[in-house]
Amino acid sequence: MDRRHPPEQGPEEELMRALYREHAGPLLAYVMRLVAGDRHLAEDVVQETLLRAWRSASRLDPAARSLRPWLVTVARRVVIDGHRGRMTRPPETGPAALEQLPAEDELDRALRMMTITDALDDLTESHRQVLIETYFKGRSTTEAAARLGVPPGTVRSRVFYALRSLRIALEERGVTS
Repeated sequence: MDRRHPPEQGPEEELMRALYREHAGPLLAYVMRLVAGDRHLAEDVVQETLLRAWRSASRLDPAARSLRPWLVTVARRVVIDGHRGRMTRPPETGPAALEQLPAEDELDRALRMMTITDALDDLTESHRQVLIETYFKGRSTTEAAARLGVPPGTVRSRVFYALRSLRIALEERGVTS
């Protein structure tokens, strides 16, 4: 491309340059008020507005006094359409939402507890009760026996078989010891 002689511009390119020169600044100031000072959004709206004007180039007269009101109306509609679009879509997740996620060790703990709870559901009621009393509530064999109304030897036997069944249930869920 020869820089000494710029290429000939057609009427549409001249219109676009004239639109930008004459209206981009005031249009940006107007749109900034509509979008609460969000400069990036305002610039996008102005760009979309001027693009729509360029697409309608055959119907526009850059010298007409009515061109700026038309551009302002288009810009206002672009802002309204954007707002409506954001209201109909679910909100995007920002970094603040990620801060509310539990830490990795908390997630691991929660997943372990969910898996264990699910595996406990596979046990018989008597096996589940004896594990809850001894392991989860921290009761001794004698205390668990008193709470469950069975002899301490039965509690020890049930704990043995409950742990064996729980190990199998966890292995079925992909948990290995």
